[in-house]
Formats: sequence, structure tokens, C-alpha cells
Amino acid sequence: MPGGSIYVQPNEKYTGSSPQWWYEKFWREDAPNRRKARYVKAAVGLVLGVALGLRFGLTAGAALTGLLGAGLVALGDWYLDWRAFHATAVWRGARRGEVITGRILRRSLRRHGYHVLDGRAIRGQASIDHLVIGPGGVWIIDNESWSPDTEIACYVGRLFLGEKYGSKVAKPLVDQADAFAELLAKETGVPVSITPMLAVHCGVLPRHGGGVVRAEGLTLLRPRTAARLIKASGRDMFTTEQIELIARTAARELQRV
Repeated sequence: MPGGSIYVQPNEKYTGSSPQWWYEKFWREDAPNRRKARYVKAAVGLVLGVALGLRFGLTAGAALTGLLGAGLVALGDWYLDWRAFHATAVWRGARRGEVITGRILRRSLRRHGYHVLDGRAIRGQASIDHLVIGPGGVWIIDNESWSPDTEIACYVGRLFLGEKYGSKVAKPLVDQADAFAELLAKETGVPVSITPMLAVHCGVLPRHGGGVVRAEGLTLLRPRTAARLIKASGRDMFTTEQIELIARTAARELQRV
């Protein structure tokens, strides 16, 4: 596949005539057009830079300010293009969402007393990518990625993924959170409730509300936002001893996958 990663095993979903394969193909074929547009933008930056130099009396340095303006515009345009393509990496199969989210969670939360357990499941049931246990509570976090133009929204309490209902995505995670909470509460004797989250790596989240969608018992958001919300929960639900007990019990009772 174009631009494939040697660290990710090939998947039929990302080869042949899949949307991911076509997206990457068209992206690479459009590179000459993006370069031409960048040259035009850089030319505009050059003119503006020269004009600014002359405006502030830098007659001798006007050419330098013009070149600086052109360079900054071209660099900014390249970065925006790269960022847009890089944002689709998980959807294209070039990166693994659970690896990205796990790294973010550990770096952001461990020093604040949170435990992050990856790839856990109740025996015989579906697995979740991350289980987070800390002073503010317990969370399960799964990872998902949709096409770049898929709008993720909540209307009248219902989750929508583009034009489709998102109930088939939300309900399994909510049910898993309830099952995990019941098991941990039974084994530890500590009342446990678990908040389910879905880390979205590609897709359009709303600008309002901090890019967070809450619908049908599930919270959908970017991985970094998930870490930030957990850290800012501001609640002291568990003591240090209870956190250690829940984490040990989860490590023992929940199968690692």
C-alpha cells in the first residue's frame, strides 16, 4: 500500500479499492497541485513582506522581509497539509490508535496517581483498549477512527456517525463498563462505577463543547482531551489504598489480551 508502515501488518481493509487506499492515492497524486498553490501563497507572502518592510522604512531590508514572509507562508502551508494527512494515519492503517492513546494516558496520568492497564477483558467477552484507575474514578477507553469527513454529533440524545446511528458503537462500550464495574466492586468490596470513553483518531468532532460528544452513555473525544478530562475530574473518589486494591484486582481478574 502507498506509504505503508513496516510496523503494521497489512490488512485487507486498507488495501485494494478501500476508501483508505483511494484517499492516500489521490493525496499523493494531488501533490503537484498543492505545491503550485503553495508557490502562489508564498508569492503573496513575498509581496506582503516587501510592503511591510517599506511601510516601516526598511528600504534596504525590504527584500529580506519579503523572503522571510514568503518562507513563513510556505512553511505554514506545508505544515497544515502535513497535519491534515497525518491526522488520518490511524484510519489509513499506518499507525495503531491504542498505542497512541496508551502513550498519552501514561505520560499524562501516571505521575498523578493513575494506573493505566492496556488490553483488558472479562474472560470470554470482548476486550477494551485501556482501563484507567485513579483518584477521580475509573474509566474504560477504546479507540476508533472514521473517514476524515465523518461528522460525529449528538442529536436529541442520539449518537450520529455521519448519517448513521451510533448505537451499535455506544452500547457495547457502555455494557462493558457496567460489567467491569460489577466485577471490580464484587471482588474489592469498593463501590465502583466506570465511565466509558471512545478516543477518536479521525473524524469530525464539533468545535463547540471542547470537541467532546456525549451521547447514549458514551463520551467521544480526542485522546489528549481524554487524558485532560480525566486529570481535571477534580474528584477524590478513592483513597490511595483503594486505588491500589482496584488496580491489583483488575490486573488479576481481567484477562490481558
